[in-house]
Formats: sequence, C-alpha cells, structure tokens
Amino acid sequence: QVQLVESGGGLVQAGGSLRLSCAASGRTFSSYAMGWFRQAPGKEREFVAGITGSGSGTYNTDSVKGRFTISRDNAKNMVYLLMNSLKPEDTAVYYCAAGSRVRLWARTDDYNYWGQGTQVTVSS
Repeated sequence: QVQLVESGGGLVQAGGSLRLSCAASGRTFSSYAMGWFRQAPGKEREFVAGITGSGSGTYNTDSVKGRFTISRDNAKNMVYLLMNSLKPEDTAVYYCAAGSRVRLWARTDDYNYWGQGTQVTVSS
C-alpha cells in the first residue's frame, strides 16, 4: 500500500506563490505515476498536473499551464506542485494521488491512492 500526505496549503493573495508537498510511503515510489487534483466547493474533482514514475514526463491542464510546475524526488519519496501567479479561481482543496496503471491523466478512477487534501485559498 501507499500512503500520501499533502502539506503546504494556505491563504495567499492573487498573484502570489505557494508550493505544495506530498510525502509518500513505500519502497516502490518510482513505479507510480503521480498526479495533483483539486476540488472547489460544489464542483467535481479536476486534474491539475501529472508526472510519470521516472519524472521524465509532465502534463498540465490548460488553466495552469505556464503557472504551475509539478516535480518529484524519488530518492525522498516526494512530489511537489509549485504554484505561481495564483488566481482566485485556483481556490480549492488540492489532493495528491498515485496510480500504478494510469491510462488517462485526468481520470480519477485511474489512481489507486489519495491523500487527505490541503486547502488553498486565493483572495482577490
């Protein structure tokens, strides 16, 4: 099993930056693709960014391209999401997820494990 714990959320003003962290358990971290999802009140959970097991490939949803950067450190079992130029519409609970057989980056059912989430609030 894989356990995921997110941290780094908080309240920031529009235009500010924040870095989220996700700590993973286990010895096979590099075999899992990792993704960041977010869910705003009253809305469905949506894909934000993903990274392959080796870290060689990254993918971002259109709304965050050029602003958010996903990365991972397999030696430390960590994945990160650096968020720059934050907007009020980025406000949501952000979740870290791991998948052993991810076929579609944005499909929540393709991920096996989820963290508890961390709140990000962007004020205008």
